[in-house]
Amino acid sequence: MTATFQLPRRANRFRALPALWFTWLALCTSATRAEDEFPSFRVPGSQPAMHSLESLLRLHYGPRIQTTLWDGWIPRASLWEAVGPAGQESAESMRSYYRDSLLNRKIDAEGYVATQQHRGLAHSDGWPFPTWAQSRGIGWHFSLEGDDYAVQLGIPHTTSLNGWDVQGLDSHPIDPAVGATFQVVAPEALLTTPPCEVPPEVWPFVRLEWLARDLHPSARIYLEWATSRDPEFHPSRRMELAHPGAAMQYLNIPLYRHPEARGTLTRLRLRIEAAPAATLVLKSLITAIDTRHPINNALYLTACCDYFKITTDLEFLKANTARMRTALQFALYEFDVKKQGMVVVPWVGHDGRTGLVRPDGGKATLLYGRGVGNNYWDLLPFGARDFQATLYLFHALRQLAALDRAVAAHPEWGILDGPNPCPAQQLDDLAELMRREGGRRFWNQATGRFVGWIDGDGQAHDFGFTTLNTEAITYGFAQADQARSILDWLSGRREVATDTSQGADLYHWRFAPRATTVRNTSIYCWVWSGPETIPWGNQVQDGGAVLGFSYFDLMARLRTLGPNDAWTRLSEILAWFDEVQAEGGYRAYYRKPDRGTLQGGGPPGGLGLDAEFFESLLVPQVVLDGFLGFEPEPGGFAIAPQLPTGWPSLAVTRVAVQDVVLDLEATPTAIYVSTRRAPANGTTLQVRVDGAAVPITVRCKAGETVPLPRPR
Repeated sequence: MTATFQLPRRANRFRALPALWFTWLALCTSATRAEDEFPSFRVPGSQPAMHSLESLLRLHYGPRIQTTLWDGWIPRASLWEAVGPAGQESAESMRSYYRDSLLNRKIDAEGYVATQQHRGLAHSDGWPFPTWAQSRGIGWHFSLEGDDYAVQLGIPHTTSLNGWDVQGLDSHPIDPAVGATFQVVAPEALLTTPPCEVPPEVWPFVRLEWLARDLHPSARIYLEWATSRDPEFHPSRRMELAHPGAAMQYLNIPLYRHPEARGTLTRLRLRIEAAPAATLVLKSLITAIDTRHPINNALYLTACCDYFKITTDLEFLKANTARMRTALQFALYEFDVKKQGMVVVPWVGHDGRTGLVRPDGGKATLLYGRGVGNNYWDLLPFGARDFQATLYLFHALRQLAALDRAVAAHPEWGILDGPNPCPAQQLDDLAELMRREGGRRFWNQATGRFVGWIDGDGQAHDFGFTTLNTEAITYGFAQADQARSILDWLSGRREVATDTSQGADLYHWRFAPRATTVRNTSIYCWVWSGPETIPWGNQVQDGGAVLGFSYFDLMARLRTLGPNDAWTRLSEILAWFDEVQAEGGYRAYYRKPDRGTLQGGGPPGGLGLDAEFFESLLVPQVVLDGFLGFEPEPGGFAIAPQLPTGWPSLAVTRVAVQDVVLDLEATPTAIYVSTRRAPANGTTLQVRVDGAAVPITVRCKAGETVPLPRPR
């Protein structure tokens, strides 16, 4: 059933609030918010559990994250809550933040979307590590100002130019707050590093952090290199560099693309030509591991679609269309998706092979440059044929296809070309190709679940990735028989004989299944060199668990086994949460022995609950997305409730969609929509109920409740 809501004009009584108020709002918890100023979940007969779920939402609501890694999860889970005395201000503030974040997310000239985690010691647009110091690389840091990560890792400060060959340049004393400053005084200037010995696998990039003043447009700057095979500099071993600007900036030089960038690196040299009187400031010069993530573009595109669906912000879409198109094109062509039917990562160090071996079963031999991380599981060498990257791009393609159709259906929006470089049907066809090919290649018949990746040697790696498998169900990638097989495994109806964790032990941590179910002491990036020294379950990526990913477990159960099964699992999570809160919260609870080790804020551990585990916000989202079946759409929303047998009704209050705030309630026979706040200029919402397309028109005043019968 499709309904059109015409919300009446109403004076806007809300004034702008100071920025500090929003900061406080993002950080406060249930103890500092009035009960009626936060969204509530209401189920007659199960209200204590709903109050616990509200507390969980309050505890984790409010992260404002620039890092692309969380784009597929946090924006969607953050943009609907109308919090605070007036409600809509909080939603508008959160939307403003993510709007600016998405519009300003760095996308390079080729279309790669930057990670934006924090200052690192590898590719500047990638993950912060592996660092050059962990990789037998080389680096010179003339200033460590603002580089807390380098200081934390003990990276040395380069205080002199001893050992450097400086020609045609006047050098100034190194300023630890700025870096090394050079004045060009000759038509040809050369700046050559001291000798080094860097293995061939660990210098796919050289990264400069620099600026230039008074640099003439006709000037030319080159990076040159010498190797053990070719010890002298030569014009055949150089790459021309883009001019730096007058503000400090990074330049990642892709040496791996040059046919002569091979062998052991022995020296680097900057050649500056035709730059009279120019000033160069060099903050750092390092060899850099390729730490880019192949999931970034898909996650970014998903976030853009989620933002638009819940806001119908036409100016955002118009401003971002070209950027989204560029990001999609990069993902499709860089990873050979149309030909392969999946994501195949071609980057140096990302072929999925382990970075450590034990040929005699003893101490690990480190294979520097191999096993670089690709995603959230940053110690594991996903790569080559990458299932997670394939899954996320599949989901993004389906989102983009739906967006393209919405644009085509609304010519009044004035968007002539959507954000996609190919029509919606082609995107759907490509997604189906990925589902078919990926579903075949990544499926392990022996274990009845999806593997994590297939490496460059053709070896599939299956450590019982519970989150990947439940995400595959949630996003509609898994076929019906695959979904049933996965849930039979997770529910203990069948066991995998080769698993370390079986049956009830899969939920040893209570709040979520173990992230992996097979002990792994051998397949890692080389920086994680002693995995066997950490007990099973004391590392998130080896038998530990992440609270937020219970969302996918719950959604997978709801879609495969039904609402009763999902509610049973959610009840178990909430019982755990109540017990934890009664003992003072996560840190107090897990401080007691034999309960597990928390990760967060630095130290490694087995359980991800707080600190940088922002995705804990996802768990309460199952009420809106799952049991209520709420799905924002451009110009409105769809709703298709699935209520457990014991629930006479389900209500969710303070749902901000477009520029209104609604209370939604579902019973087995009807949907009730109440307008808590209507905008000053009126808004029309298109509503689909249970997927049926029976058009009706509803005009309501703010505060009125409108019942919509559910199709039978």
